[in-house]
Amino acid sequence: MTRIIAGFAGSLALTVPKSGTRPTSDRVREAIFSALDARGLVQGARVLDLYAGSGALGLEAASRGAAEVTLVDHSRDAAVVSRRNADRVGRAAPASAPVIRTVVQPVQAFLAGSAGGWDLVFLDPPYELAGAELVDDLLLLAPRVAPDAVVVVERSARDPEPAWPAGLTLDRRTTYGETAVFWLSPA
Repeated sequence: MTRIIAGFAGSLALTVPKSGTRPTSDRVREAIFSALDARGLVQGARVLDLYAGSGALGLEAASRGAAEVTLVDHSRDAAVVSRRNADRVGRAAPASAPVIRTVVQPVQAFLAGSAGGWDLVFLDPPYELAGAELVDDLLLLAPRVAPDAVVVVERSARDPEPAWPAGLTLDRRTTYGETAVFWLSPA
């Protein structure tokens, strides 16, 4: 079961699309958010969750104090699920709920039409996504993030490390079993 780990919606169970997604495990999400919280990067942030699926990463950020969260997935089924999860998280919010929106659009089309300014970006594409397509996503993303942004990329630990595009620098890599998490920042 996928759930929100901490924040105002802590322990809230999330629905997961029936197919086509691989939700980030609670263990990996907890590790990612512990690192982000320790650096004060979630509170008040503008967050972008690409290949959102259930929206677990973006909604975890919302629960922990992000001001604005955008969930992007090309699948209509995933968007229905993430929108329903976002509504549940929004209802759990205290006085003022974060702004959460769901976009049904391919990642590259969304990025090409966006002004950006995100403080925190999650890219958790299907493991089958070719490394070249991930690099294309990152090329479009790089000029659209805030100067002090953090970009978190999740991939299979078995895949070779992507060739990071100009505009983004690898800060560190952490491996959790089958999952590799890459931490990037603007160059």
